Amino acid sequence: MHSANASPNPDNLTADVIVEKLQAAALRRAKALRSYTGKRAYKLDYRGFPGGRHAEMIVEVTYISPDRKDFRIVSESGSKLLLQRVLLRLLDSEKEALQPANRKQTALSPENYTFTPLTVDQTTEGTFYVLRVEPKVKKKFLYRGKIWVDAQDFAVARIEGEPAANPSWWISHTQINHQYSKVSGFWLPAHNESVTSVRLGGKAVLTIQYYEYKINPINSGTPEAH
Repeated sequence: MHSANASPNPDNLTADVIVEKLQAAALRRAKALRSYTGKRAYKLDYRGFPGGRHAEMIVEVTYISPDRKDFRIVSESGSKLLLQRVLLRLLDSEKEALQPANRKQTALSPENYTFTPLTVDQTTEGTFYVLRVEPKVKKKFLYRGKIWVDAQDFAVARIEGEPAANPSWWISHTQINHQYSKVSGFWLPAHNESVTSVRLGGKAVLTIQYYEYKINPINSGTPEAH
């Protein structure tokens, strides 16, 4: 998403109104999205003590509404330590986040976050409301930072931030940049980059590329490719 310019909110929408529209639109899309499949390419590079390591993994994912994700590992290579301790755990964590109790506690809602409007970005991809988000409690699935909300669809198109709670002692800081793209009317993950600094002086860079989405229509068993 490339910003052409930033300006004050032209519609004078408050943060409360933007978030209310965001929640309503997300609920409509969640009800309409029955299932999809896709592929992901994970790449993880670590530099630091006791040396550099690299790992890659290709994963096929199947989502079935409302709370099921099945993963099939197509290929993996590189450091067994990074594969086992990081990449495979990411898949487990994603399944955990989908459970009903966790979804409610970590939803992008006024119950979990304080929202502050910052500006409006006019970009080549459209117009986006930019909000600062601050978690009200420290939970591992929450984050603090900024979100870009598509002004037409009221969907989150981009997230920049850091986790509200550190997942482990040896991690000192993690910066996340997550981007979404529109697929058949649904906003789905497109690209993720996370840069993690380790207390011992190392740094890990994780990238996830999402591709080959196929949306399963509501009234048909035949996937539609995009």
